[in-house]
Amino acid sequence: MMLRYALRTVRHRKGGFLGAFLALMCAAALITACGTLLETGLRGTIGTERYAATPVVVSADQNVHQTTVKHKKGKTKTKHKAKPIAERAWLPENLTTRLSRVPGADRVIPELTFLAEPLTPTGTGGRTAYGHAWDSAALTPYTLTTGTPPRARDDLVVDRYLADRARLQPGDRLTVQSTRSPRTYRVTGIAAPADNDIRHQTSLFFSTAEARRLAAHPGQVTAIGVVPAEGTDTTALRTAVAKALRGTTAQVSVGDERGPVEFLDAAAARIKLVSMGGAMGGTSLLVAVLVVVGTFALSVQQRHRELALLRAIAATPGQIRKLLGREALLIGAAAGVAGALAGLPLGSWLHGRFVALGAVPATLQHTVSVFPLFAAVAATLIGAWAAARVSSRRIARIRPAEALAEASAERGRPAWGRILAGLVLLAGGTVLVAVLSVLRTEPASTPVTFLAVVVLASSVALLGPLLVRAAAAVLGTPLGLTGPGGRLATANLRGNAARLASVVTPLTLLIGMTCTVLFVQPTLGHAARAQAREGIRADWVLAAEGPGVPAQAARQLRTGRDVATEVVRTTVRVGLDKYAAQGVSPAGLSRTWDPDVAAGSLADLTNNTVAVSELAADQLHLKPGSTLKLTLGDGTPTTLTVAAVYAKGLGFGDLTMAHDLVARHVDNPLAATVLVSTARSQEELAASVRKFPGVRVVSPATADSLQAERLQANAEVNYFAMGLVLAFTAIAVVNTLAMSVSERVREFALLRLAGATRRQVLRMLRTEALSVLLLATTLGSGIALAVLTAFSIGMTGSAAPAVTPLVYVTVVAAAGLLALVGTALPGRVALKARPVTVATARE
Repeated sequence: MMLRYALRTVRHRKGGFLGAFLALMCAAALITACGTLLETGLRGTIGTERYAATPVVVSADQNVHQTTVKHKKGKTKTKHKAKPIAERAWLPENLTTRLSRVPGADRVIPELTFLAEPLTPTGTGGRTAYGHAWDSAALTPYTLTTGTPPRARDDLVVDRYLADRARLQPGDRLTVQSTRSPRTYRVTGIAAPADNDIRHQTSLFFSTAEARRLAAHPGQVTAIGVVPAEGTDTTALRTAVAKALRGTTAQVSVGDERGPVEFLDAAAARIKLVSMGGAMGGTSLLVAVLVVVGTFALSVQQRHRELALLRAIAATPGQIRKLLGREALLIGAAAGVAGALAGLPLGSWLHGRFVALGAVPATLQHTVSVFPLFAAVAATLIGAWAAARVSSRRIARIRPAEALAEASAERGRPAWGRILAGLVLLAGGTVLVAVLSVLRTEPASTPVTFLAVVVLASSVALLGPLLVRAAAAVLGTPLGLTGPGGRLATANLRGNAARLASVVTPLTLLIGMTCTVLFVQPTLGHAARAQAREGIRADWVLAAEGPGVPAQAARQLRTGRDVATEVVRTTVRVGLDKYAAQGVSPAGLSRTWDPDVAAGSLADLTNNTVAVSELAADQLHLKPGSTLKLTLGDGTPTTLTVAAVYAKGLGFGDLTMAHDLVARHVDNPLAATVLVSTARSQEELAASVRKFPGVRVVSPATADSLQAERLQANAEVNYFAMGLVLAFTAIAVVNTLAMSVSERVREFALLRLAGATRRQVLRMLRTEALSVLLLATTLGSGIALAVLTAFSIGMTGSAAPAVTPLVYVTVVAAAGLLALVGTALPGRVALKARPVTVATARE
């Protein structure tokens, strides 16, 4: 019976359920989109290109491993964990000899892959350029369409894509910036892949001797391709190869497993996408629950008279709960299906935008299945049902007479249970803010930051009626001075606190979350840049428009008393923990670089020592003289002695090693920057490095501005990721405002009949909206300020979050525009009908 009644109610009250439908549909779309990103990270395909003609590929292990054995209550538990390394790991070249003896192997082809950027006016069209030895062309295979293979050191074969783009022909000269100084090569031939299915890279082929020089890893290769003999099954060959490699850490890949070997950035992006999709999905779910509960609470409040009459004619509390629950399930099912279907193109668009922003490589293909759809529909149904249950508790529990009384006049104070729950959430949010102030790493603090905002906004949702009445008490006198509209608005603030509280909540969440999203990254970035500015003593900085500054450019500036400090950046692992690291030239370091040494001395920095930040020293319990075991970027383990501990870890990274040590273990050994201490002018330095294309001499201030631009580009990914959550919240704000205003048609008609003009009613609505905006701005800004201050204390040691006044004013202005539009448009529609007709109509 309840299901039949629920169907009739939904059919005859379509307008009343529209707001709940929109909120649920947007939530389902957002959950589906985030789910597709999460699934892409977990199961996304990385197709191979270079190894298309090579069924079996052998590569080095790209992970660092840790095994933990625990003995407890007579039982032994063994846990094995693995984390990816930042650079490409290399294989011993002598493995090719072992593999050539594997039964069923026809050809064993060693592969060298290294940085090789062609310096052409037209660039590479967004494709990554790699250098290889011509011997490995058979892996794709590439075949010459014109010209001859490279034999001499200055010979070069380019692929057809680059030749067409740069209009190259055999005999032309092409300058290439590789791992060494730029060098000009003679194009001897043009090669094309057999199936022309190379879409994400461009290849430059060198002679074997030159490729080994540029790869700079003597006796090592990046991968080994094994081509089966005719009639040999790939599975059998894989088994034989794995058996031959037993006792080594080499990995054997076939089929789709070859893609991650070729595109290391795509394999690493999987982890990033899982983290990003999970964070977006989790935050979206929390925000959706908060918004949907508020929307259903407002919907139930608007039907208070109807539900009270049902109680008065003997409907039991259980029947009321069943009725509202079934209505919610009907709305949730329709909204969930519609939203899930809308979330598929949204997820595809999201993936495309992340690719365009450089957060995800195009080689990681977007993956879609039914799982995100089912998850979104299930979450919508559960959320709608739970929201209806929470919203119906009061009306289902009170006596029928009380229900009829509350239907005509709002209850004086919220239930004690609601107040207690609000205070518990407020205490929980306060604890999260306190915890945030002691978290010193970004991966740990970021989720706590957004969780604290949602928890504190949830406490506002529960304590909203009390907060609205408090605001009415404060604003009553000033609003009364503005005329009839202000006095009517004050009366509504006092008499309809619960209704207005449902509007305050999404506005508070919108302002608080937006300010947090916009100011978290600048807080961290500004502190890091400030430390870097204070610590850089150089007179000039060499910056590169291409992949980096060659070592020869720095050596050329080290004349007389001049100092040139090369800086190479990487990421290392200490155990399984990841740390930002850099390599610097030790000679004359104190003249160009000062990270504020707190203990030890940078004069002791050598290939066998390391300097660490105070944060890393605290986490790893280090001091000068301590021994530190770490894994370098390419997976090479090493043990170093701590030479110094420095304070400016945000500006200069957690670990600092000698340049030569780091440069040997990174894919790109070119310097990110070169710090120069000299008495020479900028023009004289520029003349010295003129032969290095893309290298320019800038002041430290200009270098700082360039760093700010890079940080802004990285922050755009986070802004975009959270932007959808904010867009959903903004839609919820307008939706809730429209629902709140549209139910007051009868009230407006009575005001008109009592003598109020149309303009006075609209002025009353604007005053109410501005009052609600003022309260929401105060609460949202307070939440954001508390969270950002705690974040700043934990991450930078200073209670000074970076807040841009103009950006903050823009956020408040946008929220105000939403509030006014969401109030004015439904208000004007509500006032179109004749007052007498509305006042005498059946409810």
